[in-house]
Amino acid sequence: MIQPGATIGMLGGGQLGRMTALAARSMGYGVHVLDPDPDCAAAAVSDRAVAARFDDADAARELARHCDVVTLEIEQIATSVIDAAGAYAATRPGPHVVGVIQDRARQKQWLEKNGFPIGTYRPVSSQADVAGAIQSFGDTFVKSSRGGYDGRSQVRTSRASDAGEVWRALGERPAVAEQALQLAGELSVMVARAPNGQMRVFPAALNHHERQILAWSVMPAPLDAALVARATEIGCSIAERIDLEGLIAVELFLTSSGDLIVNELAPRPHNSFHASERACVTSQFEQLVRAICDLPLGDVSIVRPAAIVNLFGDLWHDGRSPDFSVALSDSSVRLHLYGKRGARPGRKMGHLSAIGASALDALAAVRAAGKRVGAATEPLPDTLGAFGGSS
Repeated sequence: MIQPGATIGMLGGGQLGRMTALAARSMGYGVHVLDPDPDCAAAAVSDRAVAARFDDADAARELARHCDVVTLEIEQIATSVIDAAGAYAATRPGPHVVGVIQDRARQKQWLEKNGFPIGTYRPVSSQADVAGAIQSFGDTFVKSSRGGYDGRSQVRTSRASDAGEVWRALGERPAVAEQALQLAGELSVMVARAPNGQMRVFPAALNHHERQILAWSVMPAPLDAALVARATEIGCSIAERIDLEGLIAVELFLTSSGDLIVNELAPRPHNSFHASERACVTSQFEQLVRAICDLPLGDVSIVRPAAIVNLFGDLWHDGRSPDFSVALSDSSVRLHLYGKRGARPGRKMGHLSAIGASALDALAAVRAAGKRVGAATEPLPDTLGAFGGSS
């Protein structure tokens, strides 16, 4: 057990690292962070920031020498770097978890081998492979095996004649082709697991993407209890099978026929559980600290339903900051900014959160606040509520 007063190392210094650092500091831990950007979001709330690439093993060793445990906020960390840090401090999650998850092809193969529900896919390593997958699948997503998130490094097409363009757009690197599914919705499950084996699962979140980036999320997911129970079972089984120490987010597709399909895994805090800061007894960020330090895990019960809307760099047009006072005119709404320098379209700069008597009330409040500040989202999908639930 790593008691408060010890030091936590963080590989990655983005907003997830920042919010985890804030939770850790409130519990009495010191925080050191490694990130290529010396002015990363987490640097301002950390005791020490090491500016280094995510494949710099020497820098990871230097970070870990001064830490009692090392975790991460981005999965694109070379496993050799995690091994290097592990010579000086416990690394949670370990390289075996990150190695499976950071490569989409390997992740799909691991899920398939272990009997978890996934969609039809095919690893591709050439333009001809891409063309063959599109001919077989029809409507197809082609995603780079490594790197890319929030809609980056993926292309959707249904024409085999596009294979050359798709292959070049993805840098002519190994990729995964996935047959597009008819979706009714998307949800996610967050599981925390400590080295002592204790496990806690957050209530599921219902998510909505626009431009292939998360636009809003609400918890607890207003879905049928049996469906949520199935999603929770899948998440727990994955956490146990992969021998997790830390957090794992399991992104799931809900198909129009009511099936649950695992989309992707993330061994870290997740955008879709930012609402846990408002909704739950214990936030995902505090829970990560508890898990990696082998402390008793916190209660994840819902105190009050909550929802978030993401704020993107598009709002900072012409160098001017948005007028957030109009969003905060609803006293249930809070503003969470990440301290990033340099707004640009599509970049996550912060989020709004709101609470409500029900999940749909919280979602309505935060979407209205987002609209007032210029972060308008698409109309609610017709499928919302199609599978029951009214939380």
